[in-house]
Amino acid sequence: MRSSGLLALAGSASAVYQGFNYGATKSDGYTVRVQSDFESLFSTAKNLVGTSGFTSARLYTMIQGGTTNTPTSAIPAAIAQDTSLLLTLWASGTTFTDELAALTSAISTYGSELSGRVAGISVGSEDLYRNSPTGIAAGSTIGQEPSVIVDYIKQVRSAISGTALSSVGVGHVDTWTAWVNGSNDAVINACDWIGVDAYPYFQNTESNGIESGASLFNEALDNTKGAVGSKPVWITETGWPVSGKTENLAVANTANAKTYWDQVGCPNFGVVNTWWYTLEDTDNSATPNPSFGIAPGTPLSSTPLFDLSCSNVTSATSSSASSTATSSGAGGVKSASATGVAVVSSGSGLSPSGMGGSGANVTGSAATATATGSSSSNYTATGLSTSLKSTASATATGVTTVSSSAANILAGSFIAAFGGLIMAAAL
Repeated sequence: MRSSGLLALAGSASAVYQGFNYGATKSDGYTVRVQSDFESLFSTAKNLVGTSGFTSARLYTMIQGGTTNTPTSAIPAAIAQDTSLLLTLWASGTTFTDELAALTSAISTYGSELSGRVAGISVGSEDLYRNSPTGIAAGSTIGQEPSVIVDYIKQVRSAISGTALSSVGVGHVDTWTAWVNGSNDAVINACDWIGVDAYPYFQNTESNGIESGASLFNEALDNTKGAVGSKPVWITETGWPVSGKTENLAVANTANAKTYWDQVGCPNFGVVNTWWYTLEDTDNSATPNPSFGIAPGTPLSSTPLFDLSCSNVTSATSSSASSTATSSGAGGVKSASATGVAVVSSGSGLSPSGMGGSGANVTGSAATATATGSSSSNYTATGLSTSLKSTASATATGVTTVSSSAANILAGSFIAAFGGLIMAAAL
């Protein structure tokens, strides 16, 4: 582990990041977000009623939608809005060369303006999960081998050496089930920090009602910490949907989304680097199923769908959740990692799927689309032009093409991250 890189994150060992995940496209999955869109989102996050400190953004690609390797316009938007960034280079498929070129170009273009603004650089997002038997059984098609991720991490370190980002920690984001899989230990060893995505809502072979949400999440976090040792563990994605289908015992509504926010988010905000899923996912008059957005997107509003103030969090709830948390600001592990934790079945749906990528091209009308290859399982989206983060194929009534070219890979995180958060129902 490069301790110098970790200690330099945001220029302070005490820095703790708090923010949301942002895709490259709007909720229809193909309308590309531009700088003004990102600025509006970042400004809204900073001014959310009942909150403070949501000043960080996790991205899913370095590439601006509709281009081959031009740096994402989220970077100048973040500079304008004084927002920190967790950068990501999409690592599955054939786009990594372009992602690396976009990173290099961004450093050259923005230079010192990026210094102290980058929380970390993630090489990939859920690639190991999609490459696992669990991911493949769930319908994913494009993942990546551990050895390839390790090589990509080395390439990123080489690219940032001697630049304004030379001290930034490099890591990887994946599901907790990927981190407890011993075949991925080489990736753990190569990382400065570990990002974990966990969604109890999708653990649909278990008792996953909202009353079990916090315990399932904390178990996932503990399992991850037990597997990665002293590496800092960051919460890179989690959330509970405000609307949508029921997954076993997990019901999607604003009351349950608030409970999950109170029991999982509130104890970790300000303690662990956390990027919530998500600020909004209805910014193009399309409501995904399930929908995780905590704020209205049409029009975009800083008034959330439920109380975010954490005023209902009791000390018992807070201490219970935070006792399992890792402080992952640049300082390393705050509390002891759990060891010897038994790994439990995760269910077929580890995460939401879909998401427009770095400018996914979808032509034809937005009709009924069926797509395969999402990170959690197959899914069907009705009334949406749908695209997949895993560059899988999609067949749809009225949809002619879902491009999976290097410039247009649909890469999201757990949920629909990459693009504008097209969330579809995991089947």
